[in-house]
Amino acid sequence: MALAIIHTRAKSGIDAPPVTVEVHLSNGLPSLSIVGMPETAVKESKDRVRSALLNAHFDFPARRITVNLAPADLPKEGGRFDLAIALGVLAASEQIPSDTLSNYEVIGELALSGELRAVDGVLPTSLACARAKRDLILPMDNADEASLANNVGVYPANHLLTVCAHLNGNQPIAKHQCPSSPERVEPTADINEIIGQHQAKRALEIAAAGGHNLLFSGPPGTGKTMLASRLPGILPPLQAREMLEVAAVYSVAGRGLREHMRRPPFRAPHHSASAVALVGGGSNPRPGEISLAHHGVLFLDELPEFPRKVLEALREPLESREIMISRINAQIRYPACFQLVAAMNPCPCGFQGSDRCRCTPDQVRRYRDKISGPLLDRIDLQVDVPNLPSDKLVEGKTDGDSSNTVYQRVQTARQRQLDRAGKVNAKMSSKEVVKYCVLSEPQKALLRRAVNQLGLSARAFHRVLKVTRTIADLDDSDTLHIDHLTEALSYRITLSR
Repeated sequence: MALAIIHTRAKSGIDAPPVTVEVHLSNGLPSLSIVGMPETAVKESKDRVRSALLNAHFDFPARRITVNLAPADLPKEGGRFDLAIALGVLAASEQIPSDTLSNYEVIGELALSGELRAVDGVLPTSLACARAKRDLILPMDNADEASLANNVGVYPANHLLTVCAHLNGNQPIAKHQCPSSPERVEPTADINEIIGQHQAKRALEIAAAGGHNLLFSGPPGTGKTMLASRLPGILPPLQAREMLEVAAVYSVAGRGLREHMRRPPFRAPHHSASAVALVGGGSNPRPGEISLAHHGVLFLDELPEFPRKVLEALREPLESREIMISRINAQIRYPACFQLVAAMNPCPCGFQGSDRCRCTPDQVRRYRDKISGPLLDRIDLQVDVPNLPSDKLVEGKTDGDSSNTVYQRVQTARQRQLDRAGKVNAKMSSKEVVKYCVLSEPQKALLRRAVNQLGLSARAFHRVLKVTRTIADLDDSDTLHIDHLTEALSYRITLSR
């Protein structure tokens, strides 16, 4: 037949919209033209396809070849359509059977030799294939990633000839099975390696249990970065749905599979990062650090050193838990449900309150003003990390519970939250806060005084209640007690003084 139809997928954020590759052979001068809004890399595929077919000892039709990538109004980018175009040419010229192609979707870039090269965004394609009830043929290097999706047959190949032999029925390709991932990876750094800082460790445990945002403030060298780096070790492993969402983001970002897929991601961009690097963007929008930290931790060290414009870009995704990147021809959505952990010094030199500090009050004010009130309002826990006493530092004796012990408490508290509301406390809506955070009259009176003295906004008020609920969950208590509330309020005072 002179017309062949191949199914494949484009890339649009973490979605994989369907693309139909229509290949038609007609009489006329030999040529190959590609239509359907192809970008430069797609237009160049005609040369890759021609060389791959010839080097694989197929006949390249000496006819007028028209390739249509439908729908025509969807931008197509990258080399992901090479394999589909090559198979379309072979099917249209009757060199391979076309009746079996309707059961498959294909994706992959071709080398001039006919070998298959890996492409980005394979996991969203595999998930979409499962929904469409089609199997997927793709490069061998993408097989592990694609097989994370359930209910889809993944057929990996390393050469065009292997794919054609499978379609001809001469040498079927075996279905690929993804290697299993451990439920939880033991932390390499333990929280009890940090000397002292019991209040900061307690705040870290509360943040892990309820998914709360956290800010450490203190002089340099007091352990703020060490504390933040221990957070992934006490967080529960990702559930299957969360793991797939994180893997999909890393897939479209071109980062492949993470080493430990069940471990929540931990991202720590440098303070020189731009707004685009943090929230995502570019001519072909790609996910930024906040999306790469999806269902994990975004750690911003030296918070005031980030440009104010960059920090202000965090305000919307901290509330909506997603980021929308708008371009003239498309609007791309990336998930951004991350837990913000930040660290900062109390003043520009970092030694406020000691004889070493020479910062004027005006310098301190300008330094702290780099962090806006609305952003601080979204940080549930604000904790002082003071210098250690000299005797404790010289003695060097570590104390406190290990990461595994803290992890068990965090896991138990989180399970209480999931059983109660189906989500962690930090994600509760205002309606759910009213329902699950019932206060007694003495607690209401205390909160009234706190709102007036600390100038708490409505958002901060609800976040205090969410933290109170988490503290009660760690205490295995169904009701909120006055000590739970006072502890939660103590974490809102640091930068309010």
